[in-house]
Amino acid sequence: MDIQGVVAEGFEPVRDAFVRNFEVLGDRGAAVAVYRDGRKVVDLWGGSRDADGTEPWTEDTAQIVRSATKGVAAAVPLLLHQRGLLDLDAPVGSYWPEFKAGGKEKVLVRDLLAHRAGIPALDRGLTAAEAADGVSGPRAVAAQHPFWEPGTGHGYHAQTYSWLLSELVLRVTGRTLGSVLAEDIAEPLGLDFWIGLPETEAEAGRVGRAAPVDPPESAGMLRTRPRRNVSEAYADPGSLTRRAFAAIDPLPDENAPAYRAAELPASNGIGTARALARFYGATIGVVEDGARIFSPATTGLAAREHSSGPDRVLVVNTRFGAGYMLHGPASPLLSPASFGHPGRGGSLAFADPEAGIGFGYVTNALAKSVTADPRAQALVRALRSAL
Repeated sequence: MDIQGVVAEGFEPVRDAFVRNFEVLGDRGAAVAVYRDGRKVVDLWGGSRDADGTEPWTEDTAQIVRSATKGVAAAVPLLLHQRGLLDLDAPVGSYWPEFKAGGKEKVLVRDLLAHRAGIPALDRGLTAAEAADGVSGPRAVAAQHPFWEPGTGHGYHAQTYSWLLSELVLRVTGRTLGSVLAEDIAEPLGLDFWIGLPETEAEAGRVGRAAPVDPPESAGMLRTRPRRNVSEAYADPGSLTRRAFAAIDPLPDENAPAYRAAELPASNGIGTARALARFYGATIGVVEDGARIFSPATTGLAAREHSSGPDRVLVVNTRFGAGYMLHGPASPLLSPASFGHPGRGGSLAFADPEAGIGFGYVTNALAKSVTADPRAQALVRALRSAL
C-alpha cells in the first residue's frame, strides 16, 4: 500500500496502524490526521478515492463522514451561546414557537444537544427529498409527540438531530446552520468541511464515492456478533432503534449530488481528515496560525457529561456532552477527557483537552459498525501509545 503524507517523530505507530487498516482490516481509501497542542503531527492518506474504484486518494480528497458531522454541527449552537445569542437553558419553544406542540414546551436547548428531547423518530419517515427541502423536517419534528418525557432520559437522535439543530439555528440567526459553519468557522480556520456541499467543480470534484463493504476474512474480530438485544433492536421494524434510523425512508443515495448539496447536520457533512483534526484542535486551544473556536468555558460545556447510561435508541450505555459523544465503552475515544463523534461505518473525530489532541479519520469503505469501528479504534490505540 502506497501511503502518502507526513508523520512527526514519535507518531510512527499511527502510520503503522494506518497501513495495517488497509492490509488487514479492509480499508479501501482513507485518511487520518492529528493535531497536538495546535500543531499538525500526523497527515496521512492512501488507497483509492472511490471505495469501488482505482483512482488514487489524493491530498485534498474529501469524503462524507455521516454522523461525525454531528460534532462539527454542534459547534454552531455552542458558538452562538458563546456570543450570547443562544441560552442553553431556555426552552426551545422560546426561539421556535411551533416546537411547543405535542407536550414539548419544556424541552430545553441543552436537551436537544444532549439527545434528551425525546423525539429520535417520526411517526412517518420522510423521503430523501423531504429530508433535504429545509421545511418538511423541521415541521415534522415540531409536530411530533415525544417518545418519552423530555429531559428524563436520553436516546440517540440519529436523523432528527438534523432538523432540530437546523431550525433552531435558523430561528436564532436567520441563517442556515451550513452557512454559519462556512462563514464563521470553516472559512476563518481554513477547513475543507461542508454541511451542504457547494455545487462547483472545485469542491464536488474532490469528493470520493463511499460504498458499503464487508470485512475481509483476515479481519477476524470484525465478524464478532453484537449482543443479542442490540441485534434484535436493529432487526425489529417497530423498535425505536429502527425507527430512529428510518426517519429518512428509504435511505438516500449518499453519493447523489442532491444529497451532498443538502444541509443535514446529523449525517451528510463532507470533509477531509485534516479539516476534522484541525477543527477539534481549535475547540480546545489555538491551532498553528492563532485560530480557535471555543473559549475555555465553551470547551468545558462540550466535554461535560449531560447524558449517561442506557441509550433508548442504541440499546447500549452512552454518554453525551452538549452536542458531543463522550468516551465510554460504546464509543472509546482517547481518554475520559475526550469529546467528539463517530460516523456510522467508520469515520471518527474528537478532541482531548488533557492531551492537547485533535483527531480525524475518514474512510470511503463503510462497514457495519455504528460507534466503534475497528479501523478507527486501531488508530486511536496507536495514538495513545505514541503520547
